[in-house]
Amino acid sequence: MRGKKAPRRKIINDPKYGLPLVGKFINYVMNSGKKQTAQRVVYQAFDIIEEKTKKPPMEIFDEAIKNVSPLLEVKSKRVGGANYQVPLQVRAERRVQLAFRWIIAATRAKKGRSTAEKLAQELMLAADNEGDAVKKKQDVQRMAEANRAFAHFAR
Repeated sequence: MRGKKAPRRKIINDPKYGLPLVGKFINYVMNSGKKQTAQRVVYQAFDIIEEKTKKPPMEIFDEAIKNVSPLLEVKSKRVGGANYQVPLQVRAERRVQLAFRWIIAATRAKKGRSTAEKLAQELMLAADNEGDAVKKKQDVQRMAEANRAFAHFAR
């Protein structure tokens, strides 16, 4: 690595709930620098969640993120001419990052409704341990479990 490590930037809290996690999620939803549009989509999704579940949307959001966050993942490592899938524990920051990424990917893969409706649906499913994002997490965990024999290659 050359040069210095890039400094961590402070994530700005979102204006409605005042939470850095929601602010970061809005940044992940954002396309082409359109932050207002991303905020509108996320807040509409939260309104839909509140309307359908009669629970505070932040409760559902936190539960969804917790259910989608993986504990283990595999990383490819080359040892003696062979590539091994080595299971590693996931750092807390990366857990949240992967959860956001998988929820948004599952939302964008669906067709037919508005993005806010699809996002609300995916968050509600994830909070109930269902949906595409949770399936992705289970696949990653299963892959790590299957390659447990190569854990000794981890450094």
